Order: sequence, then C-alpha cells, then structure tokens
Amino acid sequence: MKQKSDRLDTIKMIISSQEIRLQEELMQELEKEGFNVTQATLSRDLKQLKVAKAANSEGNYVYVLPNDIMYRRTAKQNASEMLMENGFISLDVSANIAVIHTRPGYASSMAYDIDNRHHKNILGTIAGDDTIIMVVRENISKEEILKVLSKIFPNIQTIKNK
Repeated sequence: MKQKSDRLDTIKMIISSQEIRLQEELMQELEKEGFNVTQATLSRDLKQLKVAKAANSEGNYVYVLPNDIMYRRTAKQNASEMLMENGFISLDVSANIAVIHTRPGYASSMAYDIDNRHHKNILGTIAGDDTIIMVVRENISKEEILKVLSKIFPNIQTIKNK
C-alpha cells in the first residue's frame, strides 16, 4: 500500500503539471498512479497541502499549489515518472551555508527529507519553492555536502555549477 506522503507528493505533481478543475478529475489521475482515495480523503489532502483554485489563462478555475499561482509548468511525464527525479539542479556553498537550487515545487519536499535524516553535519534547512538554504557545520566541503545529499537522494549524479 502506498503511503500518505507518496500520495501527497503525487497530488502536488499532478496539480503542478496539469490543469485540474474538479476533485473527480484529480481522483481519476490519482487512480492512474495507483491511489484509490475517497472524496473525503482527497479533500483533507488538498486542505493539508493548502491547495487553492485560481483562474487560468482561459478564465477557468483550476487547482494550484501555494506559490504556484504565478506560473504553470507543463510536463511531458506522468506524476510517477516525475517523482522518480528529485528535482536537484545545483549546489553552491559559502562558508557554512549551502544553497540548493531545485526545479519549481521540489524544494520543500527535498528539505523535509534532508531534515528528517538528522545528519550530524547538517544543522537545518529553509525551503522556498525552488531554493533550499541549508546550514552545515563549519569546515564541511562542497564535496562532503554532495556526498551526504547523494545518500539522501541517490540519483544526484553531478554538481552543475552556475
């Protein structure tokens, strides 16, 4: 059985990649991804995610995530494929502050995963929509940070320098 956190991540991917107008449409998309939920469960999930409705370019009201009102991504992948990726774009380090850039919508869940690992060299994170500020212990190199992150997100392969 798939977990609630997986379902919430899938809902975020569906909403950010498609224009969903009705809960019934969202329930159908979730079913395609292997989640069978009731309308009541879906309503609670939407409330927890702070999902709202906003007008799209045609004037139709569609579900949007917080901080997603100003843009809409188009995805050529389904939600399961998108969730296989971690959204990591780059890592930059200055003293004991690391800045992680992600694809839009990924920062919050990545920061959550980082914080829940309670790694001794990571003091904490603050996440926006596509950026994570991570405070690390003194004298930790960029390579060491990347090594720690690759244990949390196995598919981080290389650092893309800006």
